[in-house]
Amino acid sequence: MCLAIPSKVLKIKGLIAEVDIGGNVKEINIMLTPEAKVGDYVLIHAGYAIQVIDEQAADEIFDAWEDAYEALQ
Repeated sequence: MCLAIPSKVLKIKGLIAEVDIGGNVKEINIMLTPEAKVGDYVLIHAGYAIQVIDEQAADEIFDAWEDAYEALQ
């Protein structure tokens, strides 16, 4: 099982994208998702965008994480 993190693409330069992951800005590789564009949400695993998703799917993942965190408290 792998954990993929949703993030929003802020900038793209070649195969490197700057993304927002919960308020943290990171650079990732988008060679596996060349269709990704600024404003898209992508799932990230091991520094690579592995899938483009819509904003609703990203929000559902964030909500599930928040619910899981609260359940652990």
